[in-house]
Amino acid sequence: MIETFVALLLAHVLADYVLQPRWMVDHKSAPGAFLLHGLAVLVTAGLVLGSWDAWEIAVLAGLHMVIDAVKTFGRWDGIGAHLLDQIAHLITLGAVALFAPGLYAGGLWADLGPALPHAFALLAGAVLVTRAGGFAVGILMRDYQHPGLPEGLTNGGMMIGLLERGLIFLFVLVGQPAGVGFLIAAKSVLRFDSTRDRDHGVAEYVIIGTLASFGWAILISYGVVALRGALPPPALP
Repeated sequence: MIETFVALLLAHVLADYVLQPRWMVDHKSAPGAFLLHGLAVLVTAGLVLGSWDAWEIAVLAGLHMVIDAVKTFGRWDGIGAHLLDQIAHLITLGAVALFAPGLYAGGLWADLGPALPHAFALLAGAVLVTRAGGFAVGILMRDYQHPGLPEGLTNGGMMIGLLERGLIFLFVLVGQPAGVGFLIAAKSVLRFDSTRDRDHGVAEYVIIGTLASFGWAILISYGVVALRGALPPPALP
C-alpha cells in the first residue's frame, strides 16, 4: 500500500505543481484548461504507477477534478482554501491506495526494486518543499503586502525562498537539523540592514514570510523522512 501511495503522491505533485503553469491556474474556470489539467492528472498517475488499465486511476482523476471544481467554481481563495484543497487531495490519494494497495506492485516499475519508491518520495518531497512551498507562502503573503517594502532583484525573493527551503530539505534528510538554525541566523543577519531603518510593517512582513517558509519546509521534510521510514529499505548493492 505505501508504495502505491508514494507513487500517487508523486503523480499528484507533478500534475499540480510542475505541469500546471500560471496561465492554467488563472484560466482554470475555462473548460479547456480545466480538462487539460484533469488529463495531466490521469497521465502522470498512469506513468508513475506504470499501469494504464487500472480503473482506479480514472476514478482518482475524477475525484481530483471534483475537488478542483469545488475550489475553482466556488471562488474559494486564500491560504485556508489552498491548504484544504491539498488536504482533500491527500485524503483521496490515501483512500485509493487503501482500496487498491497493489496498483504499484502490478505496474511496470515494481520489478526495478525497492529503491525506486524511495526516489519517488524524495522527488515528491523536493517539489512540495520548493515549488509548492513557494505557492503556499505567496498566497499567505498576499494579505500582508506593504507599500514600504524594499525593492530587490527581479524574482530575487522567490529564488531566496526556493534555496532556503531546498537547504532545509537537505539538512533534514542528511540528519543535520542544526543546519536549519544556522540558516535562520544567517538570514536574520542579512535581512537586518534592509529592515532596521524602516517601520515595523516591513520587519513583520519579513518575519512572517520567513517563518512560514521555514515552517513549511520543516513540516514537509520530516513528512518525507517518515514516509521513507515506512517504505521497505532499498536493497544494498
